[in-house]
Amino acid sequence: MAPISASREEFDEIPTVVGIFSAFGLVFTVSLFAWICCQRKSSKSNKTPPYKFVHVLKGVDIYPENLNSKKKFGADDKSEAKSKSVMPKNSLHLDLEKRDLNGNFPKTTPKIQSSPDLEKLTPKHFVEREKDSISPESLKSNTSLSSEEKQDKLGTLFFSLEYNFEKKSFVVNIKEARGLPAMDEQSMTSDPYIKMTILPEKKHKVKTRVLRKTLDPAFDETFTFYGIPYSQVQDLILHFMILSFDRFSRDDIIGEVLIPLEGIELSEGRMLMNREIIKRNVRKSSGRGELLISLCYQSTTNTLTVVVLKARHLPKADVSGLSDPYVKVNLYHAKKRISKKKTHVKKCTPNAVFNELFVFDIPCEGLEDISIEFLVLDSDRGSRNEIIGRLTLGASAEGTSGEHWKEICEYPRRQIAKWHMLCDG
Repeated sequence: MAPISASREEFDEIPTVVGIFSAFGLVFTVSLFAWICCQRKSSKSNKTPPYKFVHVLKGVDIYPENLNSKKKFGADDKSEAKSKSVMPKNSLHLDLEKRDLNGNFPKTTPKIQSSPDLEKLTPKHFVEREKDSISPESLKSNTSLSSEEKQDKLGTLFFSLEYNFEKKSFVVNIKEARGLPAMDEQSMTSDPYIKMTILPEKKHKVKTRVLRKTLDPAFDETFTFYGIPYSQVQDLILHFMILSFDRFSRDDIIGEVLIPLEGIELSEGRMLMNREIIKRNVRKSSGRGELLISLCYQSTTNTLTVVVLKARHLPKADVSGLSDPYVKVNLYHAKKRISKKKTHVKKCTPNAVFNELFVFDIPCEGLEDISIEFLVLDSDRGSRNEIIGRLTLGASAEGTSGEHWKEICEYPRRQIAKWHMLCDG
């Protein structure tokens, strides 16, 4: 009877073993299914990212949309590898030259057309059309200058222009600059970058990154402006401002390039161009304009009321001839600024009407140690705002500024307004 009882116990243990193996099998099956789902989801997300790779600056789409293919950034083509070997190692180069606005390689090359009419319009400059990027050897031969000529030159800017009819977009590629002057006397180098504006409306303002310690910066940055009809391209003017970054003061202006698009035909492909950089063309007027200020000193409350009324005859701050002025008001006590205010920006006018009132609390009795400074600036979203003119009122001021300050001290509680000439910033 002992063998029979043993066999029964073994028979009773079989369901337990089967249940354990079934549980392990179920856990393994569920884990495998979850792993497969995660792999499919991750691979699907890699193929179609949930976002658009679009670089937006100041409301302008800069880089092409829907960059959702790995081969757009790959180096499978031998031609791409050769072009990358030519570029400096420290430059950012995505090699988007041969791609359309969607980042794809075109199957057919665009038509190439010479531009004799453009050469007639600008005989001093070199204009050509090519399929690929500019050859550095050819650029060196075209831009070779004698040592005497280089002393008067500010360098050469290389760029390309293109219009995409399908996207209704205007494409500007800033390739490089060569032979820039050294703005840092110690290191004999510059930290250049380029600010580009589309005139005359100045709506589109973009700028490149800063390249450190180089006189031959290779930017290779593409800016795409959408919503510009081809019929309006002929009315546009491209303004390139070449600057050198300065960490401790205002950036140094190297020069500028102005490109009127009238007569430039972009209907048959990309146009490669270069222009010599010239000194900034700022109109030197006899004055910096005038500012109408009204002041009132309240001796009982020890406050100073300042009304910025108008500005007139302001000089142009850039080549467009249009400024976007505003006024910054600084209050000083014993040469230390204790308060500051500013007006709203007035768009595209040399004769601005502000009519804005500010009230300052005076920390001492009387106005002997008080002075007030007015800075008229041109608003520029792309870079630092430029000072158009300056005015200082105080006890030590001379001319109409001193007379105005003396009158408000002698006649408190009276609002006195005067026009004042602005001086250089």
